[in-house]
Amino acid sequence: MREFFKVLGRFIPPYKTDLILNFVYNVLGALFGVFSFFMLKPVLEKLFETDTTVVERVPWALSKDAIFDNLNYYITQVKVNYSEEIALLAICGLLVIMVFMKVLFTYLASYKSVGIRNGVVRDIRSQIYDKIIALPIGYFTEERKGDIISRTTGDVQEVENSVMTSLDMFLKNPVLILASLAGMLIMSVKMTLFVFILLPVAGYIIGRVGRSLKKTSRRGQNKMGELLSTIEETLSGLRVIKAFNAEDHMNARYDDENNEYRRIMNSLMRRRVLAHPMSELLGTIVIVVVLWYGGRLILNENSTMSASDFITFLVVFYGIINPAKAFSQAFYSIQKGLAAMDRIDDILYAESPIKEAEKTETIGTFDQGIEYDNVTFAYGTEDVLKNVSVSIPRGKMVALVGQSGSGKSTFVDLLPRFYDVKAGAIKVNGVDIKKASMKELRGLIGYVNQEPILFNDSFFNNIAFGVENASMEDVIAAAKVANAHDFIEASEDGYHTNIGDRGSKLSGGQRQRLSIARAVLKNPPILILDEATSALDTESEKLVQQALENLMKDRTSLVVAHRLSTIKNADQICVFHEGKVVERGTHDELLKLNKVYSKLHEMQAL
Repeated sequence: MREFFKVLGRFIPPYKTDLILNFVYNVLGALFGVFSFFMLKPVLEKLFETDTTVVERVPWALSKDAIFDNLNYYITQVKVNYSEEIALLAICGLLVIMVFMKVLFTYLASYKSVGIRNGVVRDIRSQIYDKIIALPIGYFTEERKGDIISRTTGDVQEVENSVMTSLDMFLKNPVLILASLAGMLIMSVKMTLFVFILLPVAGYIIGRVGRSLKKTSRRGQNKMGELLSTIEETLSGLRVIKAFNAEDHMNARYDDENNEYRRIMNSLMRRRVLAHPMSELLGTIVIVVVLWYGGRLILNENSTMSASDFITFLVVFYGIINPAKAFSQAFYSIQKGLAAMDRIDDILYAESPIKEAEKTETIGTFDQGIEYDNVTFAYGTEDVLKNVSVSIPRGKMVALVGQSGSGKSTFVDLLPRFYDVKAGAIKVNGVDIKKASMKELRGLIGYVNQEPILFNDSFFNNIAFGVENASMEDVIAAAKVANAHDFIEASEDGYHTNIGDRGSKLSGGQRQRLSIARAVLKNPPILILDEATSALDTESEKLVQQALENLMKDRTSLVVAHRLSTIKNADQICVFHEGKVVERGTHDELLKLNKVYSKLHEMQAL
């Protein structure tokens, strides 16, 4: 249970006030509950005609004799002044009042615990999302998207359903048990000590069975992550699945994973449903043993416990049984929830290799240039870039060409610190980007990549993404520069038209021009274009190329290109091969060398 309290210790502090009020309400509810049980004793004595008349009030004390003698004194006063029927009615009325106060404070306690539970779950969701946003891109290349979605949805839901719903039980049930034990001690110390021996034995048996749940539960949640990954891959690749007649293959793969999940959950739920019958059986055994032991005490001629005392003791003791059963059932749920919390913590405690410098240096106005100084980078053990040095003066266009996998995209991804260099340094305005503020660095850079990243929102919000307080005039101006204004205006609601999931309602060229409009509105001094026209038809490419030329005016541009026709006017072309820059120069200079670039040019001309 230490893990459970550690989880609460991480998330409960902001709700201390509600927690204190919850505790106070639970104490009051428990006290009124025990008092309502005590009211049964005079009723039983009336019914069994064993009640005693008390004509003098005794000093109040925390003992059975003092409590019941004073209670009988007031009942005697009602009998003397009115009648026995009125006295019985008064006892019943007082019982109703006690029960009303008990349920009122119990409700108020639950009211506060609901706020705590939902607040904690909201905080967990927020922390996961903030962490996902903060983690570097490299983290997600090693994780399956479906598994991450499973952790942010299913696992958080499991924490809410098990750990957080058990919170109310931990706030309320210990108070109920302690109050009932206090009442039992008042009734009979000997009987209470006997119960103290039985309950821990029952708790130990339940705990032994419940501990095995956590491991099985984690296996089930991991398998659910794999199921969601398969679904996500299926939705993303549905066109390919159908084109290659791979429906049967994907069905078989999914069925295997689904059946394995069923087997794991069968094992888990069969143990979980054992909680109620086991707690009920153990509770019944405890009650029977108490009945046997209490009956022996009453049958003993020297016993000071009457039948009404014993029945009242059993009723107070029954107030422990339900909270104790709830403890056992919650213990099973908590094990499942803690397994989900472990998976959530895999994200929350994930170490980011890309860290902000403790003392950052200011880049300031971009008026110098970019310097790649002997940069080496590796995704694993094999170097992707090897001692690459490139100087990019302010306002110049540098194009990167070469075979796929030669390191071009990695080269540009290092500039906004999507990844960090293994060796060497990248400098902007003479400042090492590792020492600069990431927010300031990325604020200088606009990014247009091969696959436009758009959101299920309006044209306006996609163009204005990341730009605070953008006006409609600014957005329209950016769209015109990107050759996007005409098709936006022709849509149903103009700039307020929803473009669908990832811009599914648009053509490839329209999506790309929308992505360019976003970069235009940001108005960055540095621009990265990663194969921005490679997936377009000739007509769309012409429109996009015009938009890119408008965008690149007076900007420092890094352009990754496969189509050499789009970079003829570059100030410098760097030819990459196996992680190294093997040639550099203008288009004409590289053709004269008659080496790698010239061969690429000839192949594209053919």
